[in-house]
Amino acid sequence: MQPDPIAAIVDQWKRERPDLDAAPMLVIGRLFRLTSALDQRLRPPFAAAGLGSGDFDVLAALRRSGAPYALSAGELSRTVLVTTGAITKRVDRLEARGLVARSVDRSDSRGRLVTLTPEGVALTDELIAVHLDNQRRLLAGLGEDERARLASLLERLALTLTSDDD
Repeated sequence: MQPDPIAAIVDQWKRERPDLDAAPMLVIGRLFRLTSALDQRLRPPFAAAGLGSGDFDVLAALRRSGAPYALSAGELSRTVLVTTGAITKRVDRLEARGLVARSVDRSDSRGRLVTLTPEGVALTDELIAVHLDNQRRLLAGLGEDERARLASLLERLALTLTSDDD
């Protein structure tokens, strides 16, 4: 196992500025490094399927919304946590590939719905299985109890950050 560079950074700060508590870096610094490392390991199956950054997020949001697998751009934006402009760009790419289709919202003729095509459903179903297997593999170094505890702690951290935004 390689030495932990974040711990080394914290030790350097302890030496150089003993008046400061650099311990928060042990969490935040590691989260940043993990985010990058996980992204590098999770992206290849999507890239192999010709999907750009965030495209799978749109497909997955539509698929897990349930039949008829349709959401408005605003609903997609809230679900995927990006701007409607980013959603529009992603939907444009996915529509060009025949994975989604746009249609008029029957409940509001001014609105548009984005719907998975049968090809989009098939690709999403294939990729979500690969994605979940990949995630399981990446977490294999942790036991079931450790994964549950980590998930709980991350949820708690997310909730504290969300409440700070209010």
